[in-house]
Amino acid sequence: MTPEINKRLSQIELNVQYLLDIKEGAEWGNLGDLMEKVRRLKEEIYDRPEESIEADLAAMEETVSFLEDRAEKSLTPDEIVRIVRNPQRITLQNILENVYDSYTELGGMEDCNIDPSMVVAKATISRRVKGHVYVHQVMVIGHEKGHGEEYRNGGCTRPWGNEKALRYMEVAETEGIPIHFYVFTPGAFPIEDYPGAAQQIARNLYALAKLRVPIVSLISEGGSGGAEAVGMSDIRLMLSHGYYSVISPEGAAAIEGKIKEGEKVPKDLLTFCAEQLSITAQDNLPLKTIDRIVQEPVLGARRDDFAFLRQLRYEMIRATDEVVLKTKSFRTFRAYAIKQEKAAERNYEFDIYIRWELTEGEEERLLRLRSLKYRKMGQGFYNESVTWPDKVFKKTEDAVLKSYYGLRYGLIRHHHKQVKKVIEEVSGEGSVFLRKISSPLISAYDFIANSAAKKQLRIMAASSTASGAEEVTEDWGDTYVSPLANEDRTVSCPNARKYGCLDLWVPDLYGEFCGVCQNCGHHFPLEYQWYLQNLFDRGSIHEFNGHIGSINAIGYQGFENKIRRDVIKTGRTSAMITFHARVEGISLIVAMLFNDFRNGTVGAAEGDKFVRACEKARIMRRPFLAYIHATGGIRIQEGTVGVVQMPKCTMAVREYIDSGGLYIVVYDNNSYAGPVASFLGCSPYQFAIRSSKIGFAGPRVIRETTGEDIPPDYHSAQKALARGHVQGIWDRREFRYNLYKCLLTMGGSNLYYR
Repeated sequence: MTPEINKRLSQIELNVQYLLDIKEGAEWGNLGDLMEKVRRLKEEIYDRPEESIEADLAAMEETVSFLEDRAEKSLTPDEIVRIVRNPQRITLQNILENVYDSYTELGGMEDCNIDPSMVVAKATISRRVKGHVYVHQVMVIGHEKGHGEEYRNGGCTRPWGNEKALRYMEVAETEGIPIHFYVFTPGAFPIEDYPGAAQQIARNLYALAKLRVPIVSLISEGGSGGAEAVGMSDIRLMLSHGYYSVISPEGAAAIEGKIKEGEKVPKDLLTFCAEQLSITAQDNLPLKTIDRIVQEPVLGARRDDFAFLRQLRYEMIRATDEVVLKTKSFRTFRAYAIKQEKAAERNYEFDIYIRWELTEGEEERLLRLRSLKYRKMGQGFYNESVTWPDKVFKKTEDAVLKSYYGLRYGLIRHHHKQVKKVIEEVSGEGSVFLRKISSPLISAYDFIANSAAKKQLRIMAASSTASGAEEVTEDWGDTYVSPLANEDRTVSCPNARKYGCLDLWVPDLYGEFCGVCQNCGHHFPLEYQWYLQNLFDRGSIHEFNGHIGSINAIGYQGFENKIRRDVIKTGRTSAMITFHARVEGISLIVAMLFNDFRNGTVGAAEGDKFVRACEKARIMRRPFLAYIHATGGIRIQEGTVGVVQMPKCTMAVREYIDSGGLYIVVYDNNSYAGPVASFLGCSPYQFAIRSSKIGFAGPRVIRETTGEDIPPDYHSAQKALARGHVQGIWDRREFRYNLYKCLLTMGGSNLYYR
């Protein structure tokens, strides 16, 4: 019997097994009977004539091909998930070996890697143009699920794996070479060990926002925040049989069905959630969360699909060319080059050579285009109930604000500082005569720059450094009394057994005590209105963007009713409130996520309100406070429209901080998942209210993912402080004072009151 017959028979067996895995049953297409025929033929292969074996093989190959075509036409989202997770699926190792000419793995190899689930390699990729071969250098970064599955952790990257990726992103920027990301992960490994799952993803996103090299990403399996750590890019490609999701279908089904821990998720519920989440490439393209679909062979690319790997080489080069060409100033050249590349799609060859190195001006254009790209993501997937006159008025107002504050704090203040510096340098020469002349000039410039306000702030700053919060005697105004204080009963402190706390009378606890146990300092949850009334100066709160409301962005079944109930319950249309406020006369912009509306989850409406607040704070040179009353993460019912709020909002934060702004984040109650892993976790100044919990995933998810129990205080503020994830723990009763002290002592010189 020839080796060719054995090879064909083995391939048929693999293909039938592949179909069995996708369909999860032997009944479909009589796959069970077909597999039995394959096994019988393997046993009889040396006992039958070769002609008879050939005939059976040909019939089986025809049957398998027919079944594959039939399965391809009726693929469901949950079947696509099974394709992506199949052991025969293409992996990053296959791509490195076949798409690139050569590569050197960085940060260790195989099980000696820093984190084997995240692979980084310096690679070369070449193109042939009219008989000439041109070689490019690139940095390849991505998840590896196969080739040593026992230590790859299924592509679930630990925090130090994402840290490794960040380190080599910065190397690529230093060397001026493009980055190719490959996303093959069901999600990040949910542990808080330093540098922390959420915090490290946030650091990656913050760096990617302004990385000065072309970035292209390819998504095969994009699971939640773990995908975003190496997914933010100038062009986002997605494999036609891949999936990109806010959460795994299993996780969504467990939440939707309120499945108890240890119970099996019903298959019909799993199928329902996979369909509702809009996870396929065909779903994501119209949502504009990806830029282009890379077409795969029937039932997806497998490890031996070398023709597809050749196509993938072309797609990655073409995408990088597009990013580079968009930065060029010669539009006719750009249009010509793209036209030539499109004409070459049929044979995956190129008619021209594009250099991938960027000039300084092209780098600036690259960053502007990236910012614009992510600013547009998710727009239109919320309700913005304004009339056209309101829109005209708002645009006019924005233009006036930019002009006014640009002139006041950009031009006048800049020249004031320069002139004052010259005067001070001249007056410092020791000439009494010059001092007499310069003194009135300095006074005049101080008057223009509101020196009286500066003097008052200096006095306040001096008094704030005296000896600590306990000695502050300032009158913070009338105390807001929580409605919780109206109940005539007592409650027990959760720490009573440990610290011997006495029962607390509710009117005292939620009135005079501000929800804090006087014995151990445990903080009971308070409604968000308490903070609005007690944290800011009376009458200083002025809300904006209140007209933006959450909607059922992707048509998730039954979600309209849930939104409607929350609107009726809270009187608000989203989980975020953005407003102007003052703390002891210092004006600031605030974005507040509150628990009452969808558990403080973030969707398109919340993301856009946050970005607009960031932009307003940047224009007006105001400090920016993100107070998180609670957040349950990204809203799963908005699918990837919700996920892209992570890079979108982080981009806004980066631009605000780069402009010299002061960004402060304060966590309260429970703060988890996507927001902490992006636009909150990237802040240089993060604080937690005592008794709050902060992390990437809850205890149940950690147990199910890692197989290990976690200690009760795993997500406590104290643990977050010890890991370096927050910079301090605040008592609720001293929140106002601590915030005021931050405003005085932190941030750069660009703020309006500096």
